[in-house]
Amino acid sequence: MLKEFKEFALKGNMIDLAVGVIIGGAFKGLVDALVSCIIMPIISIFTGGIDFSEWAITIPRWIGNGPSARISFGIFLSQVLNFIIMAFVIFLMVKFVNKLRKPDEDIAVTTKICPHCKEEINAEATKCPHCTGDVE
Repeated sequence: MLKEFKEFALKGNMIDLAVGVIIGGAFKGLVDALVSCIIMPIISIFTGGIDFSEWAITIPRWIGNGPSARISFGIFLSQVLNFIIMAFVIFLMVKFVNKLRKPDEDIAVTTKICPHCKEEINAEATKCPHCTGDVE
């Protein structure tokens, strides 16, 4: 059982996933700092110096004497901005990686469709094995 676990844990995909999660966590911290320390203060300049983290609605408690509820939508707004920035950066990364890949045209065609029975056959076949029709 220990041997199977070792094989599972040391597979290439598992290590790649672990590295991706660690880098993603570090990247999240970087984007959080970018939004909270740079972008949100710049936005607050245009909105009259409003601190978005303080944007909230307080809902009084109607039943009993307990505490009221506070809905901090300013923090939510910051998190939405974080998400948009992360999604955009990931989009750019995927687009860049796709440009590095070879186009699909380099892949050799190994099959074709029979014009008579519409079955998939070997690209080098001259007769269809399904309907025995001649294939160009």
